[in-house]
Amino acid sequence: MRSLTRLRRHLRIDRRLSTWILLAAIVLSGILVTMGPMERSIERALMPARFAAKHRIASGNVLVVEMDADSIAKIKRWPWSRSNYAQVVDRLRQAGAASIVFDVDLSATADAEGDRAFADALARANGLVALPTFGQDAGSGDRRTIDTIPLPQFRKSVALASVSIRPDADGLVRNMPLGTITAGTPRPTLSGYIAAVMGSADRDFLIDQSIDPDTIPRLSFVAVRDGRFDPAQVRGRNVLIGATAIEMGDRYGTSQWGVIPGVVIQAMAAETLLRGIPVDGWPGTTILIAGLIAALALSFRSSIPGLGIAATGGAAMIIATLVAQHRFQLIYPLAVPLLMIAATAAVSLSRDVVTRFREARSIDEATGLPNTLALVTDGKAQESAVLAVATIGNHDALRAILGPRDLANAIIRTGERMALIALDHHVYRTAEHQLAFLLPPDQASDDTLHGLRAILLQPVEIGGRRVDVSISIGIASGAGTELDRMVSDAALAAAKAQSDGVFWRRAATDIDGLERSVSLMGELDEAIARGEIEVFYQPKYHLGDRRIVSVEALVRWRHPVRGFIGPDLFIPIAEKTNRIAPLTLHVLAQVARDIPVMRSHAADLTAAINLSANLLSSTVFNREVERIIAEADVPTAALVFEVTESAAMSHPVEAIAALRRYRDLGIAVSLDDYGTGQSTLTYLRQLPITELKIDKSFVQNAHIDHNDGVLVRSTIDLAHRLGLKVVAEGVEDQACLDYLAACDCDLIQGYFISKPLPLAALGTLLAERRSNAA
Repeated sequence: MRSLTRLRRHLRIDRRLSTWILLAAIVLSGILVTMGPMERSIERALMPARFAAKHRIASGNVLVVEMDADSIAKIKRWPWSRSNYAQVVDRLRQAGAASIVFDVDLSATADAEGDRAFADALARANGLVALPTFGQDAGSGDRRTIDTIPLPQFRKSVALASVSIRPDADGLVRNMPLGTITAGTPRPTLSGYIAAVMGSADRDFLIDQSIDPDTIPRLSFVAVRDGRFDPAQVRGRNVLIGATAIEMGDRYGTSQWGVIPGVVIQAMAAETLLRGIPVDGWPGTTILIAGLIAALALSFRSSIPGLGIAATGGAAMIIATLVAQHRFQLIYPLAVPLLMIAATAAVSLSRDVVTRFREARSIDEATGLPNTLALVTDGKAQESAVLAVATIGNHDALRAILGPRDLANAIIRTGERMALIALDHHVYRTAEHQLAFLLPPDQASDDTLHGLRAILLQPVEIGGRRVDVSISIGIASGAGTELDRMVSDAALAAAKAQSDGVFWRRAATDIDGLERSVSLMGELDEAIARGEIEVFYQPKYHLGDRRIVSVEALVRWRHPVRGFIGPDLFIPIAEKTNRIAPLTLHVLAQVARDIPVMRSHAADLTAAINLSANLLSSTVFNREVERIIAEADVPTAALVFEVTESAAMSHPVEAIAALRRYRDLGIAVSLDDYGTGQSTLTYLRQLPITELKIDKSFVQNAHIDHNDGVLVRSTIDLAHRLGLKVVAEGVEDQACLDYLAACDCDLIQGYFISKPLPLAALGTLLAERRSNAA
C-alpha cells in the first residue's frame, strides 16, 4: 500500500526547491570566495598536501656549489677574497659546466688583488658566468639592497640575472618571478636564466615544492676550489653558487620543506622551469565542475548516493587537478571547489536528516502508516476534501487478544482494504483506534461506502487466525485547509454511527451546512440555470464485442464558492426538499442533447439516467419525461433508465406502471445496485427490466473471494435465464475483468475501463478506441 507516497511527493517538491536554492548558494559562495582574498589563504593551506602527493627527485641538471660550514671553517676571513671565486670559476669551466651562476652579492669592492683575479677568471669564462642583481620591494621583507648590481669590472664578460625572492605575507616562499627590473633594465631571474625561459618582468610562477631539495646534487665550495671533486659531477650541468651555511643567514621558509637556503630555492625554481613554465588554470573550470558535482549529488532523494557522488566527484577532481599540476604544469585552484563539494555533502546529509525527521514526525510508529500531521499536510493540496474517519469499535478487545504486534498488523490489513477506495490509496492512523482517508469527491457516495462495508465485513487473517475488526465510519467535507476540524467532526460522526449500530454517518456540520446553503427553491435552481450542474459519462464496456456500447450519466455540481459538492451530499438534499425532479429532468435534457454527439463516434451507443425513488410515482414528472423525449432528436432506444430496487418497490403499483410505459416507448430499464436491497424472484419477474446491474461491493473481490464469486456467477446465470443482460459495476483491474468474462458477464463498468468523463473527453476516448479497433 502506497501510504506515504503523497507525503513523500510533498517532500520531493520541497527538496527540488531547496536543491536549486542550495545549489545556487553553494556556487555563488564559491565564486565570491574565489574573487576575494580568502581564496589565496585557503589555497595556500592546501598546497603542501598537493605537493606531498608527488615526491619528485631533482633532474640533476642543476648543481649547487654550496658555501657551507666546511668552507667557512677553511676560508677563515669573511668576506672572502674573490680570488676564491676565481679559482672556483676556473675549476668549473675546466670541468665542462654548462653555466655558472652566482647567488652572491658582488656589488661592493673587496681586496683589489682578489677582485682582479675574479675579473680575469670571468673574462676567461667568456660569457659562461651569470652574476646576480637585486631588485626587490622594500616592504617585501627582503634584507638585500634594492637595485644593486655587480661591480663594473665584473660585468664585462657576464650575463646579469635577478636573484629576487618574494616571500608571501606569512614569510614563506611559494612563488618565483620569471624576471624583474633592476637599474631600469628587465632581467631574467637566476632560475629563468638557467632554464633559458623568457618571460615578462614580475610574472610569477609556482615553485614545484614536490621536488625534494635533498636530491639536488651539491658540492662544497672549498672542495671545488681545491679541485677535490670528480669533473663528471659538473660536466654539462648548470652550476649555482651560493650560501648554505647557517652563519651566512641567506635562508627562507617554505611551505613544504621548512627553512632552507636561498640558493636551494633558486635551484628548485630552476628545476621547475626546466620542466616548463607552470600556468594558472582558469579558476572557473574547477568551480564549474564542483557545481556540476553538487547539482548531481543534491538531485538524489537519499543522502547515500549524494554522499557517494560528492566523494567520488571530489576524489576525481583531486586526481585530475594533481595530474594537471604534476604532469602538465597546469595549476588549477582546488581548495574552494573541494569546500563546495564538502558543503554539498554536509548539506545533503543534513537535508536527509531533516527529511527523515519530518517523515518520522508524520508516521505512526506502531504501524508505519502516515499520521494526522501527514493527513493535514496532504489535505492542503485539495481545494475541497471529503474525509472518512473509521473507528475500530473492538480495539480494546483486539489488543487484549492479539497483543501490540498483531494488533498493528490487523490495523494495517484493515487499512489496506480501505485504501481500495481512498484517494490515491492513502490511509492514515489518526488515533490509536482510528484510521482516516480522503475520498475522491466524485466517489464519495452511498454506493462507495456500501461497497467498502462489504469488504470490511470479511475477517482479516493475523498470525494464522481470522479476526473480525468492527468498523464504524464518519464522513465530513470541507476545504482542504479545514482538515483539523474535519477530523474531529468525522470522528464524532463515526462514534454516532457506532452507537446507532449503523456502518456510517455523515457529520452534522456537513448536512446542516449544506441544507443552509441549498435553500429549498434557491441555490440548486440557480445552479441549474447557471450551468453549474454538469453531466459526466462513465462508459460501459461490452465484454463480447470488446467495445464501449453504453454510458451512465452522472451529475456533478461545481459550486463557485464551496467548490466541488459531491452528489452523495446534494442529491439526498434535493430529494429531501423535493428538488430532485427538476435536477433529473435537467440531466435527461442534457443527455438528450449529448446523445447525437456520442453516437457520431459510436452509432449504437446508449445512455443511462438514474431515476430517484420519489419520481416513478409522480405523474407530473413522468409527463415531463415524455415531453423531453418527444421533443428530443434521439431514438428512445438510445435511452436507459436505471432504478434501484428501493425506488421500484416504494410504490410498486405506480412504479411498475411507469416503468412499463417507458418500456412501451422503447426505453430500456436497468435494475441498479442489485444485491444490496431485498430482491426476490417475484420482483424480477414483475418488473419490466431489460438489464441487471450487480453492485460493486460484490464485483470488486469476486475473483479473489469465494463467497462473492458464487454470488456474482449465480446472479449472471439467473439473469441470463430470465433473458436479462448483466452489467457488473466496480471493475478495477484486469484480473476482475478476466473473471467476469469467464462468467459470461455482458457488460462491465468501473475505473479500469474509464472514470466518469465530460462529453468532450468521452468523444476523444470513443474516437481513440474506434481508431485502435480499426
